[in-house]
Amino acid sequence: MLFNDRRIGGALLVVVGGASAQLYPGQSNLNHSCILQEPLLSCPPQNPSVVDSCCVETFGGLLLTTQFWDTYTGREKEGQLLPKDVWSLHGLWPDFCNGSYTQYCDLSRQYDPIPSPKTVDGTPNGTPVPPYTGPNIGTFLEPFGKLDLLKWMNTYWIAQNQDNAGFWGHEFSKHATCYSTFNKACYGPKYQEHEEVVGFFETTIKYYKKVPTFDWLKKASIKPSNSTTYTFKDIQKTLAKKHGGVPYIGCSGPLYNTTKEGYGGSDTGKTVLTEVWYYNYAYGRPQDGNTIPVDATGSNTNCAKAKHAIHYYERTEGSEKKPTVPY
Repeated sequence: MLFNDRRIGGALLVVVGGASAQLYPGQSNLNHSCILQEPLLSCPPQNPSVVDSCCVETFGGLLLTTQFWDTYTGREKEGQLLPKDVWSLHGLWPDFCNGSYTQYCDLSRQYDPIPSPKTVDGTPNGTPVPPYTGPNIGTFLEPFGKLDLLKWMNTYWIAQNQDNAGFWGHEFSKHATCYSTFNKACYGPKYQEHEEVVGFFETTIKYYKKVPTFDWLKKASIKPSNSTTYTFKDIQKTLAKKHGGVPYIGCSGPLYNTTKEGYGGSDTGKTVLTEVWYYNYAYGRPQDGNTIPVDATGSNTNCAKAKHAIHYYERTEGSEKKPTVPY
């Protein structure tokens, strides 16, 4: 998948006027001392006219930390490989509390070379998202001396059929610009260009490291295999127990009722385990990582429910390597 750009359960909600500028135009870059703001919960939605939107998430209060299980990258010849025995990082998405979402909220911070969708609202006549042609977003970390962060991202935040930095640009531009707490004004009068990009990457990693999907499944004897199949409810039960909320579990591949085992039946779920989204509310700034796990909104899967219907395939030979950077 290039981006596997959702969506099964949520509904796109377009915020008029939100694409060309910061979420709250004219917001002052002064007086965002979050130690003075009670760390309120991000859902139900908080009123930005009453609380400091730099210190409490007032826009996208339902946080989804998302991961992929890909079996190849499509760029093995370039040395872009998947981390062995680890699900790779996808992103950290800010949905609204009701499960709807928006995207590309600030086109002045558009660093995505291959926008998906190509318009803000996903319709042919919507506001175009211009492809980014400048230096890749990975270079933004260099002035901050974050070469160790860049190395970590090139180990665990891996794209498919695209260079890693282009994928990171997509995740920032489509999703990070829709958080109130990553507005540039929140960084004060001494804001350094792209400071919020570094902050978003570090926050995304913080959430990713809380949910070691591979290890959780392995402890339940659910391991990648090209021969053994698994039952969806066992995967769901394992991950929900560890996280504390029921995640969205995504599958690809053929529909079960088109396979030899399920042919002609009523189970139209897909059969190849591919991704997982963990849902959270945040106290105060998402950057602080103080969260409450919650159940997925809407549908919590598109996978087949029949016994032993799910394949959790091994990675393709030559497509992964043992990480030299600690998880």
